[in-house]
Amino acid sequence: MSQAKIKVTQVKSTNGRIQSHKACVRGLGLRRINHTVEVLDTPENRGMINKAYYLLRVEG
Repeated sequence: MSQAKIKVTQVKSTNGRIQSHKACVRGLGLRRINHTVEVLDTPENRGMINKAYYLLRVEG
């Protein structure tokens, strides 16, 4: 059985943000504003999303 996936979209720039928040956005595989990726719904990915929540939009 495959794990659930969630869509994550970067909606704000990482310029001038805290370094660890930038790292979380990159760790999710996002590269630019309006870039969308599908990631597995794991505690690790949820943690990265929660840390940089104000830069992202999450669906699913």
